[in-house]
Amino acid sequence: MSLSISLIGMAGAGKSSIASELASKLDFKTIDSDKMIEQSQDSSLQGILDLLGYERFKRIEEEILLSVDFNKIILSTGGSAVYSQKAMEYLMQNSKVFFLEVPLNIILERVENFSQRGFIKSPDQTISDVFEEREYLYKKYCHHVIDNSFDVSNGVSQILELC
Repeated sequence: MSLSISLIGMAGAGKSSIASELASKLDFKTIDSDKMIEQSQDSSLQGILDLLGYERFKRIEEEILLSVDFNKIILSTGGSAVYSQKAMEYLMQNSKVFFLEVPLNIILERVENFSQRGFIKSPDQTISDVFEEREYLYKKYCHHVIDNSFDVSNGVSQILELC
């Protein structure tokens, strides 16, 4: 088994829920990169986006991801982590990366309001546009794709089988 696991996917894919369950089963520590970003900037994700813009946000996110010390860690990334090739290569070298794949219609059911979520997108993009753009990147930067359309225990079981 890899010494650490990183979870990537859209907002609403279940990264935090899966991370918590995996950590308890494996006795690993969980790290949420979105929470690290908020702590480093003393602001909410949306507040950071509003104040600094999405290009600066992506640079902050990259710095945070590159600072993770992987040792029995379950890392739950922000959905936009895949915009940094450097950070994703670091994650792939230091952990087993799982893409939690969930269809757009289920994501839209799970996430009520993207506008207050700290969701990275350019002004002219729709949620559907971002979903399509990221889907390619998530598959590019993962070791395994996990169907997380169902419940948490199903996703956790799939990951444990592949570790």
